[in-house]
Amino acid sequence: MNHTRTARPGPRIRARRAAAAALGLALAALSAGTASAEQQTGPGTGQSVRTVVLTYNDDLAPSLDAKIAQSTSIWNSAVEAVQLKEVDGAADFSYVETGGSAHTDTDGHGHGQVFLPVGAPLRVVTHETGHILGLPDHFSGPCSELMSGGGPGPACTNAVPNASEAAQVDLLWANG
Repeated sequence: MNHTRTARPGPRIRARRAAAAALGLALAALSAGTASAEQQTGPGTGQSVRTVVLTYNDDLAPSLDAKIAQSTSIWNSAVEAVQLKEVDGAADFSYVETGGSAHTDTDGHGHGQVFLPVGAPLRVVTHETGHILGLPDHFSGPCSELMSGGGPGPACTNAVPNASEAAQVDLLWANG
């Protein structure tokens, strides 16, 4: 979850990553119409809440399918203004298995790619999905903060955003 790398990749790898990122952004641009807004009733409020539905594709992360589904379910339970839905084909964002470290290339508002190492813990998957939803890293935070990333150390397995993080996502997506 730490976005800093100890070794800088060579020019060929950087070129491949740049090409992959460009392709991902191009696909996101083509599918920009995929995100949709629905009117839903907030739980127990009786008020109408605008909910943006973001689509994701996890075809390039087959070994992490169950953790991705669990991660998106965690976010869907925690927030109201945005919901995540799996689709086949073009999507707002995608998950990609990698041999490297976990990181996210995103515009911070629902588009991009989540890169996850094979065997990534649920906390890592949920944390990186938080970046797609617009949350930044907060490495000095406690284990109770999902976006504290690896700051609390590997013993921290909390995979649930706290109330403040969920409220921040709802605020970021309140207007679509």
